[in-house]
Amino acid sequence: MTTTTKPKLTAFIDAMIDIGQTGQIFGPHGIGKTATFFSHIAQEYPDTELVFVPAANLTPDDLLINAPVREDGELVLRQLVMSQLRPGRKFVLLIDDSLQAGETIQSQLMQVACNWTLGEYDLRALGCIGVFLTDNESLAETSARRSDLAILDRMVTVRMTANDTAWRATLSARYREWDLSAFFGVWSSLGPDVRELVSPRTMEHVLANAREGFPLQWALPLVNGERLRLRDERGDRTREILDRFAAALGVPNPSTVPDPVRQVLKAALRNRWSVLLQGPPGCGKTELVRETIRTELGRDPLYFSLPVTNVEDLCAPLPTAAGTLENLLARPFTGREPKAIVWDEYNRPKDKAAFARLMEITQEWSLAGQRIENLRAQVAIQNPPYHLGRKLLVARNNIAQATRFTCSLVVDPADIPANEWLISRYGGVAETVLEWWKHDIDDDGRAWITKRTIERLVKLHERGLPLELATIYLGEGEYAPVPLTALLDRLANRKVTGLGEIARQAGLWEQRLRDERDSPEGGNHGDVVHQVLANAELSQLRKHREAIARLVALLPPKLRATYLVGVAEDRQRFWVEVFATIKG
Repeated sequence: MTTTTKPKLTAFIDAMIDIGQTGQIFGPHGIGKTATFFSHIAQEYPDTELVFVPAANLTPDDLLINAPVREDGELVLRQLVMSQLRPGRKFVLLIDDSLQAGETIQSQLMQVACNWTLGEYDLRALGCIGVFLTDNESLAETSARRSDLAILDRMVTVRMTANDTAWRATLSARYREWDLSAFFGVWSSLGPDVRELVSPRTMEHVLANAREGFPLQWALPLVNGERLRLRDERGDRTREILDRFAAALGVPNPSTVPDPVRQVLKAALRNRWSVLLQGPPGCGKTELVRETIRTELGRDPLYFSLPVTNVEDLCAPLPTAAGTLENLLARPFTGREPKAIVWDEYNRPKDKAAFARLMEITQEWSLAGQRIENLRAQVAIQNPPYHLGRKLLVARNNIAQATRFTCSLVVDPADIPANEWLISRYGGVAETVLEWWKHDIDDDGRAWITKRTIERLVKLHERGLPLELATIYLGEGEYAPVPLTALLDRLANRKVTGLGEIARQAGLWEQRLRDERDSPEGGNHGDVVHQVLANAELSQLRKHREAIARLVALLPPKLRATYLVGVAEDRQRFWVEVFATIKG
C-alpha cells in the first residue's frame, strides 16, 4: 500500500480549518503559496469558496464603509461589508501580502485575523471556516513588521520554503511534453541564494519562454530596470545556469529572435501572458503594441496611460440595498468579447491608489475581486530608469512585482519597425531623413535621434523651419548634440549615396562590382552596396527589386548570406525570392 505525504502547506491549511485558528504563513515570493490555496481548497473543499483579498492593493473603503441606506422609508447610516465576504456559502478567507497594506487597512485586517470579525460583522456567521494571512518577511518587499504581542498571540505562524509547496507537480502537469526531472535537478543543485532568485514562479516563466523558443533570459525579471543576475560566490552565473536549464529540456537558448516585440505579443495573446516591454522613449513601442494587438485580436486593446489613470477609471465602490459593498467595474472591463490591456508608462503611475488597483489586475487578472472575463493578455510598457546618461522620473519596483511578468523584454530601437510607418506616412522626405540617420551619424547620435524626433524633423522640414528645433531641447539654449549638416545636404539634393541613388545608377554600380569580383572579400564599392542593402527598409527593397537582383548577384556569397540571418520572416522571404533569380 502506497501512502502519499501531503505537502507541508496543504497539511497546515487543513489543520487550521479543523481547529478554527488563524494561520499566518511566511515564505519567499513566488514559491506557490497563493496557488496552493486555490488548488487545494477547490479539490478538498468543493462546497467552499476561497475568498482571495490582495491586501497590498486595497484602499480603506474596499472592505468596510459607512454609507446611507433607506430602511422603512428613512435614511440610516449602516456599515456595508465587501460583497465577497458574503458569498452565500462557506468560505475560506485568504489575505495576501497583508504587510504591504496601508495603516488603515492593517487595522481592519488585524480585526479580521484576531477575532474573525469586521466592523459589526461576524465572519463565522457569514460562513467563514478559515482565515489565513500570507506574507514575505523580506524588507526588500515590505518595511512593516508585526511586533504587537497581543496580535501575534492570536495566530498560528509557520514559515514555508519552495520545498513545502507542490510547485513541481503543478509544473509537470502543465508541461507534459517534457520530463522535468533533469530540469528540477538543475534547480536543486544551485545554492540557496540563487534558488531564491530563481523562484518556482520564475521557473514557470523559464518553461513558458522555452516552449516558445525564446531566450531564457527573458524569463528573468527586470528589477528597477535591470535584468536580474544569478550571482553567487563564484560570480555572475546567469548564462551558465540558463544554458543548463535549456540543456535539461533539450531546447536551444538563443540570444534573441527575429522581430522580438511582435513575437512576444503574439505569444502573450496565445498563452494568456502578462509581459513587460522596456525601451527608450520615442522609439515606437506603444504604436507597435497597439497595432499588433489590433491585428491579432481583431479589436483595439484596452489602453491606459498610467500618469493620467485614476482609481475611478478602473472601478468605484457602490453601496447596495442588500447591505453589501459592490465594486462597479469600468465599462471596458465588462462584456464577453476578447480583451487585451496595454498599461503604458507603467512605471509612472499617477498615485499609489491607482497603482494598487493596477497591481491586482496584473497579478491576479481580477479587479476588485472580480475576474475580468476573456482577458487574453496584458502588456506593460515602460522606460528605463536612465537613458543617455540622464535619470528619468520613473518609480521603483521590487522583485515580487517584477516576477509577475512571464516575459520581460528589453527593447532596442532596432526591434521596432517604425521606419516603414514613417516612409508610408511621409514618403520621400522620411526616406531621406532615415538614410541620414542610418549612414551619416554614429551610434551616440542615433540614440539621441528617436523615431519620434525623426517625425518632427520631417514635419519641420516640410514647413521650412530650422531642423535643430526638432531635436531634444536640453536647456540653456542647448539641443541634442547631433550634427545636422549631412541631413541638410541630403534634403538639399546634394550628392549622396543611398538605395535610391544606387538603383538609378544600377549599370554604373554593376560595373564597379564586376571590377572587384576577383577579390573574395569584395572591395569598397561592394561594402557600400552591402551596407545600403542591409540597412534598407523592406518597402524600399521591394520598390527597387529589379536593380537589387542585378547588384546582389555580384556580391560575395558570404555577404549575401548575412541577409538571411536574424531577420523577420517577410524580409527573409524577400531575399530567398531574390536569390532564386540569380543564375549560375
